[in-house]
Amino acid sequence: IYNLLLILPLLYSQTSTFITNQIHSKKIQINNHNSYLPSFNSSLLKKMTRKNNSMGAILLQKESFRRTKFGTLLYSDPISDHEESSNNSARSSNASSAPSPPRTSSFNGTNTTANNSPNYFMSPWNQSASPYVKSPWIHQPLLDSSEESESSDCKNGLIGSLVREEGHIYSLAASGDLLYTGSDSKNIRVWKNLKEYSGFKCQSGLVKAIVVYGDKIFTGHQDGKIRVWKFLGKKRKAYKRVGSLPTVRDYLKSSINPKAYVEVRRNRNVPWIKHFDAVSCMSLDKERGLLYSGSWDKTLKVWRLSDSKCLESINAHQDAINSVVVGFDGLVFTGSADGTVKAWRRELVGNSAKHVLVETLLKQDNAVTSLAVNAAAATVYAGSSDGLVNFWERQKHFLEYGGALRGHKLAVLCVAVAGNLVLSGSADKSICVWRREEGSIHSCLTVLTGHNGPVKCLTVEEDSNGSDSEDEAPMEKKSDKYWRVYSGSLDNSVKVWRLSENSFSGFEEI
Repeated sequence: IYNLLLILPLLYSQTSTFITNQIHSKKIQINNHNSYLPSFNSSLLKKMTRKNNSMGAILLQKESFRRTKFGTLLYSDPISDHEESSNNSARSSNASSAPSPPRTSSFNGTNTTANNSPNYFMSPWNQSASPYVKSPWIHQPLLDSSEESESSDCKNGLIGSLVREEGHIYSLAASGDLLYTGSDSKNIRVWKNLKEYSGFKCQSGLVKAIVVYGDKIFTGHQDGKIRVWKFLGKKRKAYKRVGSLPTVRDYLKSSINPKAYVEVRRNRNVPWIKHFDAVSCMSLDKERGLLYSGSWDKTLKVWRLSDSKCLESINAHQDAINSVVVGFDGLVFTGSADGTVKAWRRELVGNSAKHVLVETLLKQDNAVTSLAVNAAAATVYAGSSDGLVNFWERQKHFLEYGGALRGHKLAVLCVAVAGNLVLSGSADKSICVWRREEGSIHSCLTVLTGHNGPVKCLTVEEDSNGSDSEDEAPMEKKSDKYWRVYSGSLDNSVKVWRLSENSFSGFEEI
């Protein structure tokens, strides 16, 4: 054992020296002859080299056909290659609706126009070749631009937009050059000449309806109250709340009278002179000094404006009342979510005057959302959730069904009348403009688009400045009427349009 222990270190040193020498000799052979690798490795290396070269060519080819970025397409210099230009020009976009104006940009210190570039044909801004440009559902009114306003031919179209981020627009009312807008922010804004003029705010309840009567403004709210405001004059440009309907005195008197209570729900009784649900609509009878208010509590209430007294409460429908409008021949029309349109007349019953049901004009499953009346033509229009506008006309004895206007793809939310024009706003974000011709024929003149949400309310005011154009003939001025149309939408905006009754020769895109 002792001898083996002496020999082991010597064997280890000799073995390590031999291995080191062998490794060193192999390195020399590789560096000098470069043929140490086996033959199969050499052929594999050649195959990999050829494959890498071919992949590099493919990558170079892909790089040459790489798609240009969208920003480069809009702001690129013209391409000199005629072949590439012709190929790109054949790829026109059909994705949009109306042609946009040329877009001028500055690139590398030089001004270029995007229309001059062949790459412009690949851009989605190019809609000149689109088949949807002539669609009656797509119109982009451009009367707010300076070029259009200077042209005497532009009698119809968009004047401007009023936007204030305060919530959805639920109600509109126009009086002279003032516009009142109500939203779910509980604010009533007053606008004049497309600028904010004044405003006032209530404590609770979003504004569902607005009616203007002289210097007083009546607002119907979600909390079931009707608030009364008074304009304090042009110098102060302010509004003051002067009361509510019913008055506090009348409400207290009815509260202490047990006979004044009516059952509205199970185990709930309220005084009959007050709405217990949202006031959804109001209409004014100026000749008789009466105000009608419809509510989601299914009742129609009649108010006397001289003393703010509630004269009558009518259980008019089986569901919420969405619209009420004062008509002709002493008639009052109501439309409800129960799908009915009813006509009422105030008659003497006993020793007092009460409203009695004259006739039910419509019974259907779809809810009636809005009503409008053309008093001169004795016609009433009713918009409903099925997208139709039904109308009735006065004949010898009473009203007869005239037909339906079909122009919307979704529910009709509001209807307004301007002379012989009928306007309907819909949940499809569009406004159809119809004209009543002789023989009770209605023709669709145009479709107004521009809102990004459902059109909830419409109001119309005669535009005295619309017929002041010097280029118009005197006879045309007398026969033609211009109207200013205000449309409120759930996109938090109000758009102002100008329309003329007789300037449309047929269906036009505006």
